[in-house]
Amino acid sequence: MAFLPRLRSFASAVWPWVRIPFWVCTGLLFGFVLPYTLVLNKRVQDRFNDLVFAVPTRIYARPLPLAAGTPMTPAALELELTFSGYGNDGHGQVAGTWTKDGSAYTIASRGYAGPDGGEVPKRIRVALGKGQVASVKDLGSNKVIPLTHLDPARIATLYGAQQEERRIVRLADVPPLLIGGLQAVEDRDFKHHFGIDLSAILRASFANLRAGHTVQGGSTLTQQLVRNLFLDRDQNFSRKFNEALMSILIEAHYDKSRILEAYVNEVFLGQQGSQAVHGFAAASEFYFGRRMEDLKPQEMALLIGMVKGPSYYDPRRYPDRALSRRNLVLDLFVETGLITTDQATAYKATPLGIVNNGQLPHNRFPAFMQLVRAQITSDFDDDALSNGNLSVFTTLDPAAQLYAEQAITATTNSLGKRGEAAQAAAVVTEAQTGAVLAIVGSKLPGDQGFNRALDARRQIGSLVKPLVYLVALANPDRWNLGSPVEDSPVSMRQPDGTMWTPKNDDNDIHGSVPMVDGLVHSWNLATINLGMSVGVSRIKAFLESFGLTDVNPSPSLLLGAVDMSPLQATQLYQYIAADGHALPLVAVRGVVDNSGQTIKRYEVKTGAGEYQPAVRLVTWAMQQVVRSGTAASIGNSGLGYLNAAGKTGTSNDMRDSWFAGFTGDHLAVFWMGRDDNKPSGLYGATGSLRAWQELFRKLPTRPLSAAPGEGLEMAWINTSDGKRSEAGCEGARQLPVVAGTLSQDAEGCFWQHVGNLFGGGDSSPAPASTVPTRD
Repeated sequence: MAFLPRLRSFASAVWPWVRIPFWVCTGLLFGFVLPYTLVLNKRVQDRFNDLVFAVPTRIYARPLPLAAGTPMTPAALELELTFSGYGNDGHGQVAGTWTKDGSAYTIASRGYAGPDGGEVPKRIRVALGKGQVASVKDLGSNKVIPLTHLDPARIATLYGAQQEERRIVRLADVPPLLIGGLQAVEDRDFKHHFGIDLSAILRASFANLRAGHTVQGGSTLTQQLVRNLFLDRDQNFSRKFNEALMSILIEAHYDKSRILEAYVNEVFLGQQGSQAVHGFAAASEFYFGRRMEDLKPQEMALLIGMVKGPSYYDPRRYPDRALSRRNLVLDLFVETGLITTDQATAYKATPLGIVNNGQLPHNRFPAFMQLVRAQITSDFDDDALSNGNLSVFTTLDPAAQLYAEQAITATTNSLGKRGEAAQAAAVVTEAQTGAVLAIVGSKLPGDQGFNRALDARRQIGSLVKPLVYLVALANPDRWNLGSPVEDSPVSMRQPDGTMWTPKNDDNDIHGSVPMVDGLVHSWNLATINLGMSVGVSRIKAFLESFGLTDVNPSPSLLLGAVDMSPLQATQLYQYIAADGHALPLVAVRGVVDNSGQTIKRYEVKTGAGEYQPAVRLVTWAMQQVVRSGTAASIGNSGLGYLNAAGKTGTSNDMRDSWFAGFTGDHLAVFWMGRDDNKPSGLYGATGSLRAWQELFRKLPTRPLSAAPGEGLEMAWINTSDGKRSEAGCEGARQLPVVAGTLSQDAEGCFWQHVGNLFGGGDSSPAPASTVPTRD
């Protein structure tokens, strides 16, 4: 009991010395520290309770379909694989890799969730032969499968103001080795400390003192997370105090798994331009082109090692540093029992395996993306697109897009000075569906400027002529491809009082010619006389039915005196390529949320079709354009096997060069001209047609059937009156007609033979293959 008096005596002696510090500390505690802690506590809880990361919307190309009979070449398949971030590792075992054995490819697909359901990851063997897929086999079940899809390439990312690339994952989906390795390297006592680790701080201080510089940090994973979420990087007392206090508060309120999951999704791991890469899932795609779940142990080690300094250990800029850091992390894996020494040795012998290009495309194809935005903004606002963690699946075909860009580049380069002065645009669609596969808005790939494919409206010239003939052929009781039309001079007074006297490009007059020759050779005078007989108002109304406005009401419309963009011209020709179905041009297939659920699907329902017999007659005639008319160079270039249907177009004074043509699978429309609207010096056949040929030399596609379409029959026609004729009669041509529209009674040619006996000559027009044309 004698102890208590002595203690009181000591306190009485000491109290005068500690009284002021005591009350100051008490005042700070209740007047500042406690309120400050309560404020920080609320801030921490609010942030963590509503922890929602800004995740950008990703835009994808179409999944690559693989089925027996699908047109495909080795070059196109390898282009698709490379563009989607697949790597040729010689094995094709790990998701996102492939290997080749002769004409067969072993591909380890990643799988994906899309608006049509998606695919699970699988290893497949794709055999190619004769320009197409010969077979597809699932190597897991060793069974032939009728159809599969490879996951689509990302073509754009719609970032918000923070410009942060991130893919949110649950902790349960993170590979155990990555979680264990992260703790082994960054915070071995993570499971036991309360937010700060005093023993780690002492160890780090001793190591740094011994080395003479900073070699080891004492921060816990919780402290690192606090820095990323709440604080800046300043090295001062107040920041360190806040960091420690907030770390303790987080540990007090949330379990370790919640903290670790937040860290895995937030940690900064790199930069590409203005886009910051956050989280291991996004970093996996950025550096390795694969999902985090498919990473190899040495790849996980590299990412964990980069936590210390993503810029300093950037494997693309400083591969030696990155390799050394990765190998050090592998040693720490061994030290903590995560892997064996032999495994570490094997992993160290492997290269870094970084993909050449970061998988963060901001906007690879700006011209195409302009159409995508136009089609989805009515359903999704800018905020939803920038931060909504959505996946937008488009119709873009990477091979078609890249080959179209290359076709324009090759063509303009080959044209010398004319190519230097000219600009270009192209639209490629799926012939039967209207899906937009590619858009090129400039001769410079990736140009972010003026999009000529959508926004440049230029006169289409002779590109309008098939529509003129189609309107006529929609009345099969009056017109067929053998009906005579007059290719004779035309002179008309215009509203301003001047005379309009158009001429043929060859400056010749061909007299009475069958309709098919007027289109095949693009004779202006024949088209005008036909159009006047049909009625300009009917042709104008037909064009306006496609949504066109301000269509020229004068006869010059018949020669293409109407301004259209390449996209609008494609819409017209889509009607023909799709066998008389007026399909909208669609660039988006569907939108999927972050859980893989489809929230919007863009579908086109086709009707029964319109004027199909007339469309099929025009298609057949356009095939003759390619075979022997203004586009005959296609056949001469080795592409005759495609049986393509096409039409050249040249506007007044050679200002615009056009070509539209389609095969069994693809429709492509090209335009070339000068931005200042001065003459380009290019006909349709010497400019855009050449680009079309360049595209289809590479793009796998099915030929168009050379046979007349359903509902047509071949008949011998007297081209002087368009009626059925005997095969042996002079001027008789075998042409397709709408079945049942011609009398079965053929005109004889008795008087023709009598005339020849008395010296009459052949008055029939020259065969289509012998008449020179230039359009």
